[in-house]
Amino acid sequence: MSGYRTWLREKNFISGQWVGADDGATIDVTNPASGEVIGTVPKAGEAETLRAIDAAQSAFPAFSGMALMDRLGLLWKLHDALMDNQADLAELLTVEMGKPLAEALGEIAIGAQYVRWFAEEARRAKGEIVPAGVNGRRILVTRHPVGVVGMITPWNFPSSMLARKLAPALAVGCTVVAKPATATPYSGLAWAALSEEVGFPSGTVNILTGSAKEIAGAMMARDEVRKITFTGSTAVGKELIRGSADTVKKVSMELGGNAPFLVFDDADLDAAVEGVMTSKYRNMGQTCVCANRIYVQSGIHDAFVERLVERTRAMKVGDGREDGVEQGPMIDMEAVEKVESLLADATSKGAEVAIGGNRHALGGQFFEPTVLTGATQDMAFAQEEIFGPLAPVFRFETEEEAIAMANDTVFGLASYAYTTDLARAFRLNEGLQYGMIGINSGLITTVEAPFGGVKESGMGKEGGSQGLDDYLDTKYVCIDGL
Repeated sequence: MSGYRTWLREKNFISGQWVGADDGATIDVTNPASGEVIGTVPKAGEAETLRAIDAAQSAFPAFSGMALMDRLGLLWKLHDALMDNQADLAELLTVEMGKPLAEALGEIAIGAQYVRWFAEEARRAKGEIVPAGVNGRRILVTRHPVGVVGMITPWNFPSSMLARKLAPALAVGCTVVAKPATATPYSGLAWAALSEEVGFPSGTVNILTGSAKEIAGAMMARDEVRKITFTGSTAVGKELIRGSADTVKKVSMELGGNAPFLVFDDADLDAAVEGVMTSKYRNMGQTCVCANRIYVQSGIHDAFVERLVERTRAMKVGDGREDGVEQGPMIDMEAVEKVESLLADATSKGAEVAIGGNRHALGGQFFEPTVLTGATQDMAFAQEEIFGPLAPVFRFETEEEAIAMANDTVFGLASYAYTTDLARAFRLNEGLQYGMIGINSGLITTVEAPFGGVKESGMGKEGGSQGLDDYLDTKYVCIDGL
């Protein structure tokens, strides 16, 4: 066996064993570029999840008590295993998800970087000694792993989304029960195979596929699961937050986005167009941080649209494994139909299609990269995530107007702005209600920085020095009589 099938696992990994669902039920996994069934994965539910939680709970004392450098040594090996197998893992990702191979290679690489970053950062998870107000007393603040962590990850970045949850959890000594998305389970199960290969103790990493409702329900019900981390829709995130109340779990949520992309008259026009191309069309527009609303100041609007249309027309659409392909298929027909619905809503309200606007001639789940002009705040995509290759361009006159329109949403994940005015950049930092802001950059995700939003885009941070916080409990110890 060679290529991506080296890492394709069709069983769940629970307590160090590869197992199917108790009743033998399976789920077909298809290649969105061809519709071909790649294979099957178990359709597990509550009973299998409870066993995985038991395994993680049993493994926790020894794993959290392991010598720090021994535990981090396993993470270093995991980093190396990812990079040694980068090409095969990237092909597996492309086959099940559809993104171009170049993007998949980058996703495997940043996943490995998250592992390396947190292996380093865990050595700096320091407590402190606080000066006491009473003589003969010492105040100690210490940090400890929360315990078993339940993880639920999405289909659009099926490897790196798990990386930035697994890496900090394992680095500080937590054990894991993870559920990858049903549409893209193989990249998640590959992490189990990698963890097995490098020698993580049995029960430390448990990954299972199946019913989202049953698996998440079992995670929420069990006291032993002390933290839930979720990346996905705001609607599901709210349900999980409600469900966490009965057992008072820690939660971290990376939820929906509605990213504004502001282009001011003083912007570098070519750089701004390239920034939009990078942000909007990455992963076929199926990212929570991609440009959802492109606001362009009047003085530069027409020239910007002309160049954006020109660059969009030049994009190569096809199977992500073909050379030079920049746009693969969408994940499923429901996603295609959503883009069509948003497009119909916008054109009915006066927007015009500058390029694209149809299902692609390749058929199936391929859709033409599309630019719309004349977008306005009453159109559905002003409030909803598009999650597709549709780029609506809005016109604005003043900085104050742009900020007001940008903030006119319940979401607050990522935002972008192109300007050469340094004072404006600082005003945008103050005025934009977003957890992440890219000034003159359309690609801002990096392991060294905290990733996360405000408002209804979630809570908690992934990446950066802050990325360990949600996997640690803080204790205060008062020692008297000294």
